[in-house]
Amino acid sequence: TRRRGERAPPTGGWSHTATVRDSNGLVRQARWRRLLAGRNCACATPRVSTMGDVDADARYQQLVERLKQQYAAIPTGSPVRLAKKTSNLFRTRTAIDTPGLDVAAFDGVLHVDPAARTADVLGMTTYEHLVDATLPYGLMPLVVPQLKTITLGGAVTGLGIESSSFREGLPHESVIEMDVLTGSGEIVTASGAVDDPNRDLYLSFPNSYGSLGYALRLKIELAPIQAYVVLEHLRYPSASAMADAIAEFTVSRTHHGNQIDFLDGTVFSPEEQYLTIGRWSNTLPVGYTKPSDYTGMNIYYRSIQQRSFDVLTARDYIWRWDTDWFWCSRAFGAQKPAIRRLWPKDKLRSDVYWKIIAADRKYRFSDRQFKLFGKPPKEEVIQDIEIPVDRLPEFLDFFHKEIGIEPVWVCPLRSRDGVTKWPLYEMDTSATYVNVGFWSTVAREPGSNPADGALNRLIEAEVTRLDGHKSLYSSAYYSKDEFDRLYGGEHYEQVKSRYDPQNRLTDLFAKVVQRR
Repeated sequence: TRRRGERAPPTGGWSHTATVRDSNGLVRQARWRRLLAGRNCACATPRVSTMGDVDADARYQQLVERLKQQYAAIPTGSPVRLAKKTSNLFRTRTAIDTPGLDVAAFDGVLHVDPAARTADVLGMTTYEHLVDATLPYGLMPLVVPQLKTITLGGAVTGLGIESSSFREGLPHESVIEMDVLTGSGEIVTASGAVDDPNRDLYLSFPNSYGSLGYALRLKIELAPIQAYVVLEHLRYPSASAMADAIAEFTVSRTHHGNQIDFLDGTVFSPEEQYLTIGRWSNTLPVGYTKPSDYTGMNIYYRSIQQRSFDVLTARDYIWRWDTDWFWCSRAFGAQKPAIRRLWPKDKLRSDVYWKIIAADRKYRFSDRQFKLFGKPPKEEVIQDIEIPVDRLPEFLDFFHKEIGIEPVWVCPLRSRDGVTKWPLYEMDTSATYVNVGFWSTVAREPGSNPADGALNRLIEAEVTRLDGHKSLYSSAYYSKDEFDRLYGGEHYEQVKSRYDPQNRLTDLFAKVVQRR
């Protein structure tokens, strides 16, 4: 049944096999420029160009030597950090006096191999630049995290997820090899090969958050794309019904006989939740003369409640969440029509909102306003957690009652190969998990102190009770013993002692819990 005023469901263009030819990159690039060119498609004029093998290798070696010199110049005992203009971390850290490592030049794609479907990428390359470099070849990374300024190295060391994760796992699972600047100041190449002497670093790097080293170059796998992603929004009356559907879809990877290429969901209330199924297509479905546009006045997450079917260009689908930072742009008034008309279109993006948040934290505008008007203090509850799919209804029931943030994002996740274990974020490789993301503030009782993290601690305890894990990009309140138990503490110490024997890089617990 269609909702009022919406077009008929698509009946054509359901092809799932890309027609990319592997023998001629130039022909392929021209073809995909024709298919994907148009509004908001960077494919026609990629911002990041690739170089010839010799030039790329020479440039990379120069960058490495400069960085090693920088690292050696930092006095032993002084904290080591990256000097970056952007961040997607939501935990404050103590200020330091020493300069950070200038890694700005490590943003670029060294080489794309269309035949092998691989790319050599510098570690600080943003996914925005990486996608712009690969789309002209009809290729994309297997998992592209939701926000444009997340870096490849950051997604590998700090984890990342998106709607392809139910079949492709997390970004680190498609890394073939990587060069890592370790705490000892050496550049180590690590891969998952069973005979690689540095395989322990490769397996331990995900969820290490720079405490074992920094990825300078990564060779990753790429996947073929098509021109459009056709969407179907399926509504469920309960979390149990949605969880049952997730369990089915992640195993069958089909819906009504059609292949599922992407799968995520949005929870608006205990009685209203949606799964969004995405399928590749090289043509617009019947009934559509053009794809939808959510980069201007229209807002993507609201469309989920308004229509059952939709279609986006490949690039617009990849960045569908960035324009409004999921739904968090509403905190800045960016979803009010009068303000949105005046808001520059190229400033509707997550890194702009992040700068507003950073300024608010620095100058405490919100805190002063709450105090001035006698409003209760608010605690930041900005977290992503992973829960086994059969425990998802329990978690959402707890969350609605105790926290009350809406909407909530859900994203299914499975191990890509069903075998490999990642010691610092170990999960059952045969199970389906669901990432639950929630990002807002919650009012506390007058006189309480939001800095004590009472609500975040409550969430941590519930996630642990339900055999889940919590991502560490935001605030964490675990004890040292519990943290080590949950995040591979004994194994971590062994790897840390091998690659950073002088402890020059801040320890993981000190970084994420003690905020050093």
